Amino acid sequence: MTRELPDSLSGFIDEAAASQETTLLLINRTEPQPLVKLLDQAFENQSVQIQERHIPEGNTDQVCLVENGQVTATTSFANLSDTFLLVNADRYRTTVDRSTRRSFPDVLTGLDDIEFTVRGFPESNKEKLLLVVISRFIEDRALRCGCGEFHSTFQRLSRLDDEYGTRTMYEWLGESDVETHVYGIRDDPAVVDGLDVTVHAGTTNEYRRSWVVVFTPDTETGDACGDDIAAADACNPVALVAIETGPNVWRSMWTYDRDRVERIRAYVRQRF
Repeated sequence: MTRELPDSLSGFIDEAAASQETTLLLINRTEPQPLVKLLDQAFENQSVQIQERHIPEGNTDQVCLVENGQVTATTSFANLSDTFLLVNADRYRTTVDRSTRRSFPDVLTGLDDIEFTVRGFPESNKEKLLLVVISRFIEDRALRCGCGEFHSTFQRLSRLDDEYGTRTMYEWLGESDVETHVYGIRDDPAVVDGLDVTVHAGTTNEYRRSWVVVFTPDTETGDACGDDIAAADACNPVALVAIETGPNVWRSMWTYDRDRVERIRAYVRQRF
């Protein structure tokens, strides 16, 4: 039975797991210590622990996501560095390429149903980047699946055109068979010209303070909508919810739980 919608978007974050023990475990690290320091700094204010372990005859430089004592995802340290530790948000905002869209570390995307409070630059170089990565991941999932419904809030619609990569991503979404909706304050009426998306403009506090990206596929079987069999694993629901609680400070979580994603979509459609 589907639960009722909360009074505000923050109610979805309240539903995130509070007791789950989550660790990013570095196995047989040979990468330099400064990279470990960057990882520590990215999660120092979160409930995710960073630990190291040496395993004889094990592979070197692996990062494992451990939840309640079980390994749920593994990523090479090199991949985590190339997509998160050694980049900043500009990479995801100014650079986008269909041939390289799928490089998202499983140990990051697997941190679902956990509450994060993140700060943007200059207070932190990495914390808010986590939400940027997850946003791009959800956009990528919608494109790969090729059908369904996609909703994204921007606070100000002009942010669609702030960076080349963002504009390009939403051009692709508009050209696809994904029903795409964007939300924000209409501070620049011309910004959505040429984008085949449905625009929702408003001025409420949630328009101003929310960062929501939600994708629901048309299929419940996980099958790709088109002929791309390799995209089948993308046809599963996912949603990010973040609320700005102070200047460039965000309380957030993301989820793959089908019921919760459907409720987030329903909230956006009914309340925005």
